[in-house]
Amino acid sequence: MNPPVFYFAASFILLFGIVVIAFPQQAGAWLTAAQAWAANTVGWYYMLAMTLYLVFVVVTALSGYGKIKLGADHDEPEFSYLSWAGMLFAAGISITLFFFCVSEPLTHMLTPPQGQGGTEAAARQAMQLLFLHWGLHGWGVFAFVGMALAYFAYRHNLPLALRSALYPLIGKRINGPIGYAVDGFGIIATVFGLGADMGFGVLHLNAGLDYLFGVAHSQWVQVILITLMMGAAIIVAVSGVDKGVRVMSDINMLLACALLLFVLFAGPTQHLLTTLIQNVGDYLGALPSKSFDVYAYDKPSDWLGNWTVFYWAWWIAWAPFVGLFIARISRGRTIREFVFGVLLIPLGFTLAWMSIFGNSAIDMVLHHGMTELGQSALADPARTLYLLLETYPWSRTVIAVTVFISFVFFVTSADSGTVVLSTLSARGGNADEDGPKWLRVFWGVMTALVTSGLLFAGSIDSLKSAVVLTSLPFSLILLAMMWGLHKAFYLESQRKIAQMYSLAPVATNARRGRGGWRQRLSQAVHFPSRDEVYRFMDTLVRPAIEEVSAVFTEKGLKVVTQEDLSHDQVSLEIGHGEERPFIYQVLMRGYFTPSFARGGMGTKELKNRRYYRAEVHLAEGSQDYDLVGYSKEQVINDILDQYERHMQFLHMVR
Repeated sequence: MNPPVFYFAASFILLFGIVVIAFPQQAGAWLTAAQAWAANTVGWYYMLAMTLYLVFVVVTALSGYGKIKLGADHDEPEFSYLSWAGMLFAAGISITLFFFCVSEPLTHMLTPPQGQGGTEAAARQAMQLLFLHWGLHGWGVFAFVGMALAYFAYRHNLPLALRSALYPLIGKRINGPIGYAVDGFGIIATVFGLGADMGFGVLHLNAGLDYLFGVAHSQWVQVILITLMMGAAIIVAVSGVDKGVRVMSDINMLLACALLLFVLFAGPTQHLLTTLIQNVGDYLGALPSKSFDVYAYDKPSDWLGNWTVFYWAWWIAWAPFVGLFIARISRGRTIREFVFGVLLIPLGFTLAWMSIFGNSAIDMVLHHGMTELGQSALADPARTLYLLLETYPWSRTVIAVTVFISFVFFVTSADSGTVVLSTLSARGGNADEDGPKWLRVFWGVMTALVTSGLLFAGSIDSLKSAVVLTSLPFSLILLAMMWGLHKAFYLESQRKIAQMYSLAPVATNARRGRGGWRQRLSQAVHFPSRDEVYRFMDTLVRPAIEEVSAVFTEKGLKVVTQEDLSHDQVSLEIGHGEERPFIYQVLMRGYFTPSFARGGMGTKELKNRRYYRAEVHLAEGSQDYDLVGYSKEQVINDILDQYERHMQFLHMVR
């Protein structure tokens, strides 16, 4: 546990939950008033901030920085492209898709922010707004946070924590009050974002159980459902039954796709496909103007605060949760493929889902006179999807499957959320480690407490208000993270330039040419054994590094040499105060001998034989060249070559 982060976030959330539960009516009124203030005062800021996040990740991906790897230069992706795309696809599905896919477009059509409601023009505008709220802006902030977490954790070996993105701005103070406050605000925003998701989800599930089994649609039933499902999620998070959850999630995604295809082909298929293309065109065409549309010249209303500002705050609140997930699965990918993968892969399914369900509902209201569907969207949005599905064949079976899918999505989202919250409130050791199990239990209980309290304080309106308010400080932190990430990218580009710095020629023969060209050729076709490289590192590399270290120490520099217990690596680190240290490391790495190598060995013997290299690594990772065959003087000169490049880099960024 990281005490400053944990106690700051936990005390705020616990106090908020107690106050809301103890004074539900007063808290509900206060939250509603506070959201109205936020929408009228900082609504423009939310619109601007979300657009900046999206523009930043797209411009970064298209620039030269897009070639930078989220990891060391030699890292390769852990997952195949197809597996990675599948996991990104899974990240795009949430129980809230079921809650809003019908109720939201109908609400926008009947009570639009501009123009007359209930018309064809209002329906077209409704789908445009729906795509705006579920489109590129949201996945842009996810891509931004995921990129920042992965870049600093996997490329610079900093903790997998939000505060790490501020390292270029405040240095080692990220492990002080400022950094801990950043992580604390991230946890607070995530808890309320996850709480809103759970709140909408439990309303949706309660409505489904009411339809199927007559379970009362009440707040106490919803609290019981929250307790049961969060309890299941905590058990999964603590017991680590990853394989079972993964299998269930895969089945769930197949069922979700089947439900989507059922609605497409059982409904007006031609109309739904036509409107999908129309919706995409309308959305892309209006994206620049809608990104900044705050309805400044319209009659004052609560529409912007209740919808667009809420959505932008909700996406921001979910950013640490989803960002951490996509960072975990993206090590070794370039920034360019990461950004466009995150922006486009989940987006395709999300927009298709919203278009098919939304246009099915609009068609029923506009062309088939199903006015009760529209009235439900305004008065009881949790039931609206079930009313639509009731008009399809095998409706009861389809609704039962929908409730099951929603339940599994609820549990898996809550499970993942508690794991992420435990990681954010832990000290941040290995980037692949999760937080302790007891923290998962704690944050599961806290999230359930907050969700129950907000439902008692005013149901949907209180959920929206809490998300808008708690996301506000974290949105400012994201802007600071953007500045830090930009500065880190600039330093990276300057380091690349420094690597090309022209050095004075070394007063020796050819680098590998101590014994003439014949020895150089022999060395080129020789594939050393493990023992040969061990001896080379013991007799040449270590003495060379020791001599260089002694001289640097005489010059008053802070020198750290490290030797692995297995004796297969040796490193030199030279500190420069607050500036980035110089790191020169030689690692022994083994490879299978290539098939073209000969040497008197049979094919079977050769196939299983490995050869070894003494490879140079800098702070960024492997430099992909081998020192075996160098003389001691040449090793020293190589160290000095790299050190002079490092000094040139420090000179350029001063």
